[in-house]
Amino acid sequence: MPRVLAISGSPSPTSRTTALLRHVGHRVAADGHDLRHLTLRDLPAAPLLHADTGHPAIREVLRAIERSDALIVGTPIYKASYSGLLKTLLDLLPQHALAGKTVLPLATGGSPAHVLALDYAVRPVLTALGTDRVLHGWFVLDQHLTQRDEGGLAIAPEAVGGIRRSVDRLLAALGPSARPGSTGRSPARDGGLDGAGRQLAVTG
Repeated sequence: MPRVLAISGSPSPTSRTTALLRHVGHRVAADGHDLRHLTLRDLPAAPLLHADTGHPAIREVLRAIERSDALIVGTPIYKASYSGLLKTLLDLLPQHALAGKTVLPLATGGSPAHVLALDYAVRPVLTALGTDRVLHGWFVLDQHLTQRDEGGLAIAPEAVGGIRRSVDRLLAALGPSARPGSTGRSPARDGGLDGAGRQLAVTG
């Protein structure tokens, strides 16, 4: 069963980017893949900023990336580039950390002017880390994503098709899942977490 790690590079506690990754994660997990979520803002700041790879939380993140077959990398776009939080993580990865891995980049932002940031900012840094399997991702306008009070995410019709096609490309790259009779429905809740996979456990 392919292992997929969804990484949110948003520093916001009410992040549309993180909500988008959770939404996408429902479908990836429902397809039978082993999905984990990593929210970078939950990591201890000092060891992350100081690239302390000996710290238990940072060491666990590096292990999770190493063990993954694919990554979903989500970031808000600020000033035509990915978040500083995501850059902090990428800067501490070994040179060929993403070699052999499939990567789907997803981005959110307030203006259509930022749509090219996926190709001109995000894709090059992922490629520089050794992967030649960066899939065509998708940029979603903030106004097309609404977080519901009861949980979940409402996506405007304008954005639904692009997100769906992006996930289709990831699932095609991963190949058939090991789960027989996959229905495309979200799996049952596990340990109080949503059906979009489990949160990567890190120690502060």
